[in-house]
Amino acid sequence: MQRPRPLLANVLVNRCPACREGRLFQVRNPYRPRTINAMHAACPACQADFEREPGFYFGAAYVSYALTVALWVAVLVALYTFGALGWITFTGFFDQPEVFLISGIVTLVLLLPPLQRLSRSIWIHMFLRYGDRGGTSEEGKA
Repeated sequence: MQRPRPLLANVLVNRCPACREGRLFQVRNPYRPRTINAMHAACPACQADFEREPGFYFGAAYVSYALTVALWVAVLVALYTFGALGWITFTGFFDQPEVFLISGIVTLVLLLPPLQRLSRSIWIHMFLRYGDRGGTSEEGKA
């Protein structure tokens, strides 16, 4: 039997939390606007239910918020580091807020689709464990 992919790698590559083989999203490219949120109803490999209940993924907004805050902190740390190394002219957030805002907004816009998918992946991994099928998408739809 093949050893399963580690949990962190599984979350980052958007794989099924139950079998760690099937893909969560129908399209691999997160930069296609019409298919950013297009998920399978159930895992293509093990049939684990991805549509656990109506509105299940609203909770992923909290995860997305936390990831966005972390991204803004990372941008600020990167600007301070690059400024200290002399690569850019950045003396501080209060002296040059426009540099921070422009850098943060550009970074956020570029990384928003992968962050949105990552937040959904983290959210479903919090509720569906390895080996747990969580019911199939056909159950309870009689």
